[in-house]
Amino acid sequence: MTDVLERFLRYVQVDTQSADEHCDQVPSTDIQFDLARLLADELREMGARDVTVTEHAYVTALIPPSPGSEDRPKLGLIAHLDTTEQAPGFGVKPHVLTYDGGDLVCGTVDGKPVSIGPELLPALNDLMGEELVCTDGTTLLGADDKAGVAEIMALAALLCEHPELPHPAIGICFCPDEEIGHGAELLDVEGFGCTYAYTVDGGPIGELEWECFNAAEAVVSFQGFSIHPGDSKGRMVNAGELFHRFHGLLPAAQRPEYTEGYEGFYYLEGVSATVEHATARYIIRDHDAGKFQAKIDHLLSAAAFVNEEQGRERVTVEIKQQYRNMAEVVAEYPELIEEAKHAFEEEGIAPNVIPIRGGTDGAQLSFRGLPCPNLSTGVFCCHGVNEFIPVRSLETMVRVLERLVARFA
Repeated sequence: MTDVLERFLRYVQVDTQSADEHCDQVPSTDIQFDLARLLADELREMGARDVTVTEHAYVTALIPPSPGSEDRPKLGLIAHLDTTEQAPGFGVKPHVLTYDGGDLVCGTVDGKPVSIGPELLPALNDLMGEELVCTDGTTLLGADDKAGVAEIMALAALLCEHPELPHPAIGICFCPDEEIGHGAELLDVEGFGCTYAYTVDGGPIGELEWECFNAAEAVVSFQGFSIHPGDSKGRMVNAGELFHRFHGLLPAAQRPEYTEGYEGFYYLEGVSATVEHATARYIIRDHDAGKFQAKIDHLLSAAAFVNEEQGRERVTVEIKQQYRNMAEVVAEYPELIEEAKHAFEEEGIAPNVIPIRGGTDGAQLSFRGLPCPNLSTGVFCCHGVNEFIPVRSLETMVRVLERLVARFA
């Protein structure tokens, strides 16, 4: 047994939400430094070398190789500090319960249970009798990605205490702002010095991912014309109605709630509107580069169509590319996938190779010269108040990582 559970319970209680409204700075929230400095202190205490926290809250450290592995390529292990804004994330109160079947009730809010059942999450049927770490129902848990952080830290502590365990030189990195798409942007890849790496930022135990979405963000602005409603016939242009017209031109079947697997989507993250002005923020996702570009083209065509109806430009679209499908790079390093499969199998876990329906820091890093597949953490129901992780998954992933680094020694 390692101390991974104790670490995890401590880390999730450190507030680290990132903030998209401050995405022009890294980190987007200063509170991410709190966990960064805590991790750096713990890494120094356990004996890791070259521990640094940069001005942008990147934590990096080195675990020296085991005897006889000094000439092996350096391997990176990466996780992210921040948690998402998509659910309340401040004041996390984790607790451990034993799941006995039926609805998993993590807490009670306003007298009502916060729960999820097997009808929405069939995987619960395989977790009978398991100890699960849950929230109190008022916040997310933050296992995305503090489970990955805790698992890497527990491995680092194990290797520092037992340097004879086979492993190459290991670079550890904890990044800020992954949840808003900027996590790996300012990592000094050359200085990090790894030949290849893994992010530990996946879902249920056994997941192994080396394909992700192509991703872009679209900010769509609508310019209306406001006038007193009693005197508005033929003159008022309601920006909210312009948004409604535009949004209706996007295919409803390509929304997240109707897609799975390799199917891409348009996701309306939020909209604000007055008569005079409206702004809608979308993210666009697809694994296939051609289909991804077609989605962007369709969105631009919808804006052009509304403008033509209006007889002037009232809708403008700003597209920002976020990341590309890392399969373009990682496919050239099949050994990374094979070694990870073997590490899972050695722990009796059937690897589940699936496409990521999202992105990781590994997507950016792969295109910056550091091929970087993604490994599971064990978490379920990320980005919501029903988020939980089995205690056994935390322990198992530490052993998987131990076996994985041994394969590179």
